[in-house]
Order: sequence, then structure tokens, then C-alpha cells
Amino acid sequence: MNHFFKYLTFLFVLLLFGCGPDYILDQKYDIEKSEWTYADTLNFEVDIQDSLKIYNIHLKIEHSTEFPKQNMYIMIHTQFPSGERISEKLSVELANLGGGWYGDCNSEWCQFSLPIQEGAFFNAIGKHTFTLEQYMRIDPVPGIKNISLKIEDTGKSRG
Repeated sequence: MNHFFKYLTFLFVLLLFGCGPDYILDQKYDIEKSEWTYADTLNFEVDIQDSLKIYNIHLKIEHSTEFPKQNMYIMIHTQFPSGERISEKLSVELANLGGGWYGDCNSEWCQFSLPIQEGAFFNAIGKHTFTLEQYMRIDPVPGIKNISLKIEDTGKSRG
């Protein structure tokens, strides 16, 4: 009977951890001295093998609870396999108007996750590069501990 409970516990743990998101990219950059400078461009590369799959793209920022702003601006550059490059400015709201932080916070740091695009797809197979740059009026931006980009395979296809 004891082996039965061990087997059942093992199956439960396997199911619990085996059903998480399927990320084709899950990459994090630690920001030196928690100061994101203009020179610190963050490059994320992903090799897309199926242009019919649907993905969710998430940005995760870990920042200090002493971060001096309500939001921050990030420039996102996307380079496609053809060499074409597009850029978009993103305003990331880290706190509400009352100063309360979004995300999960402890006494020193907050982890904030932002869905950049849900239901995304890539029209071309091959290497795609996402480059993130801080786009604030101050350099460096203090209190940014790390930044992650995650691309989740939803298991769905278009068409």
C-alpha cells in the first residue's frame, strides 16, 4: 500500500509540473548595477520553424520598489529573416496613479509581467531578433534588476 501512495504522489507531481506553458523563448538579462543605460541593448533571438503556429509574447521586468517613475518607455526593434526591421515604442505602466505597484512585490523588488501580444504569429520561418532599448529621458534608468522576454507556443495554429 505504501508503494501505491508513492506512485500516486509521483504522478501528481508529474502532472503538476508537466502541464506548464511551452516556451520557445524564455531568456532573461540581468542589468548590471540595476541601471539600464542607453548602451545596454538587449537582443533576443528565436528561430521560427512553423509560420502557422500561434504564440503569446510576454515581457517581464523586475524593478526596485524605489523605482522613481510610474512608467517606463522601451523601444522594441524586430528584425525578420528577410532583414526587414520594424520599431515600436512601448509604454510600460509599472504603477497605478496612486503609486501602487502592479505585479508581485516584496519589500525591495517587484516582478511585473506584460503581455506584449497574444495570438501572435510569424509570417516567415527563420531567425527573428527582438532588440529592447530603454527609451527614457534619463540615462541610466535606475532600479531595473532584469528583463525577460518569453514567447509561448499556445498549441494552436491559424488557418
